Amino acid sequence: MEKEPGLKGKKVAIVALGSSQIDFVIGLENSRKWDEVWCINSALAVYRQCDRVFMLDPPSRYLDTEDAGNQTEIMREMLPKHPGPIYTCELDERVPGAVEFPLAEVVTYARCAYLNNTVAYAVAYAYWQEVGHIDLFGVDFSYSHNLHFAEAGRACVEFWISKCLENKIAIGASPRSSLLDSNVGVTERLYGYHRLDDPIVAMPHEDEWVLCHRSMLGQVMKEKGIEPMKVAKAPEPYRG
Repeated sequence: MEKEPGLKGKKVAIVALGSSQIDFVIGLENSRKWDEVWCINSALAVYRQCDRVFMLDPPSRYLDTEDAGNQTEIMREMLPKHPGPIYTCELDERVPGAVEFPLAEVVTYARCAYLNNTVAYAVAYAYWQEVGHIDLFGVDFSYSHNLHFAEAGRACVEFWISKCLENKIAIGASPRSSLLDSNVGVTERLYGYHRLDDPIVAMPHEDEWVLCHRSMLGQVMKEKGIEPMKVAKAPEPYRG
């Protein structure tokens, strides 16, 4: 599979199944726009106009078994209808939109095959395509019934985020998500410094990181034109 020239430098939203996907909806309601929207698994049932779907399990997992739990019924309904591309590990004639994920191309380009969950594949695909900006919604890894799986998945996604940052791809994460400690207060993100009487705050803003003592935060925000609401709620991009 060849790279798609039209994706290079584009702004992409990746929407997964965690509760922080609500910030994608809020973003749409507040006129935020993306060049493409990519859905993870059954998120396509809600965001049916998405441009790409990443479903790295074989289609037979949904069509022939009950292994996907509550996703099974809606995926059986949607997979035969969705025009695709639906990136997966195996083609199935019952899913006309299915496309084999370009595994060899991505692994060769990245020189790495650390891919243990579907979101990681989506971020790796964006890395290979050299998009310009990725916003992540619903990527929460808060599976209380299987903590090891959650932590392993988060580590893998954050690894690929790191590779994206090194490639000058901006990353935004929902402020409700544990990804990149996005749901941690700005005064708590820098270990050690958070214990100071006047903690150092680290906050991404546009093309730079804002670093200052908490006591100076209001003044710095005013100087840079940062709205107070953004500190608490708006997903600013992480920049490399």
